[in-house]
Amino acid sequence: MSRRFDCADSFERARGLHEAVSAVRRGELVVLPTDTVYGVGADAFGPGAVARLLGVKGRGRQMRSPVLVGSPHGLDLLVDGLPRRARDLVEAFWPGGLTLVARHKPSLEWDLGETNGTVAVRMPAHPVALDLLAETGLLVVSSANLTGHPSPQDCGAAQGMLTDSVAVYLDAGPTPAAVPSSIVDITGTAPVLLRAGAISAGQLRKVVPDLEER
Repeated sequence: MSRRFDCADSFERARGLHEAVSAVRRGELVVLPTDTVYGVGADAFGPGAVARLLGVKGRGRQMRSPVLVGSPHGLDLLVDGLPRRARDLVEAFWPGGLTLVARHKPSLEWDLGETNGTVAVRMPAHPVALDLLAETGLLVVSSANLTGHPSPQDCGAAQGMLTDSVAVYLDAGPTPAAVPSSIVDITGTAPVLLRAGAISAGQLRKVVPDLEER
């Protein structure tokens, strides 16, 4: 049976974070707030946990699931030879609504689906998410909805869709934004905007003028 914690209360928040960390370490799923929408997260290095996340959402392995990190340093743990443009984007927009797609280190032993050696990485700008990531390390996190349904901006909507398939719900009230993150692919010679979202193409071009749009 799932448990839901009111993170507006300091005691409940501490209990909720403790229970969420324990759930992640057991390979279970947790729902957490971000600065865009609520996400459902799992241990990125637990194949069973990642498979459970995809199954709960009704999502295929061919769809890339983002990884959340608690600091910009987390990106260096996942990616070798990060280009200067990528560092400029991180300095300008992290933490925040920007996801970067990069080639991950071949040595990483994980299974995030059919990603062709790439990983989508973001550092969220939400204190509850960052507190959780500080304890768990990186998490694979997808929007906390059933595939084809709207991404939830409040915990109740997420719980209504995912119910007891999630062990812990961290309720921090409505999220600040209802739009998903913008996604920029940095695997090629020029950055490519794969999805326009919380950060506009115009804002991105102020940092990377050669940004291309797909």
